[in-house]
Amino acid sequence: MSRCINILDTDIEGLYVLERDLLGDKRGYLERLFCSDELTALIADKRIEQINRTLTEARHTVRGMHFQYPPYAEIKLVSCLQGEVLDVAVDVRAGSPTFLKWHAEVLSAENHRSLLIPEGFAHGFQTLTDKCELIYFHTASYEASAEGGLNPLDPRLSIDWPAPVSCLSDRDAGHPYLDEGFLGVEI
Repeated sequence: MSRCINILDTDIEGLYVLERDLLGDKRGYLERLFCSDELTALIADKRIEQINRTLTEARHTVRGMHFQYPPYAEIKLVSCLQGEVLDVAVDVRAGSPTFLKWHAEVLSAENHRSLLIPEGFAHGFQTLTDKCELIYFHTASYEASAEGGLNPLDPRLSIDWPAPVSCLSDRDAGHPYLDEGFLGVEI
């Protein structure tokens, strides 16, 4: 069987960009969003436990930066089905050589890319267009008591958002800025 998902490395170990090949004809196309056979090396013995979809109405909105503490830490596979976003992952793994380093990718309906985010990363995005729809595949179910978050405007992270943030939830804005006491998440 031919591969439909191309796996690309990033500058942070364990964080991958996926490019999906389209199988199409004059009617349109089929696009494989997930295939355990093709991604088994990246998700190992994990399985998809939850699938979420978001719709963000307004351009320049930021959602994030969210993560879950163990034992509810999760791998996320994020794809954009409508619109365009700057998708960002921040390494919060304790002891990682890339601790607090972030990586961003433009995900859109047109470029057919996804970001595969390992356990121990915070995730968020900024919408670059109106009406952005994302789909997330998670290897763990959401657990409110295990939720963690970073403030997306934290100067210690220095995330280079492409536009001024026009909308941020109270919850996301309420995450405190990091201090020297934050040593990361043990994975």
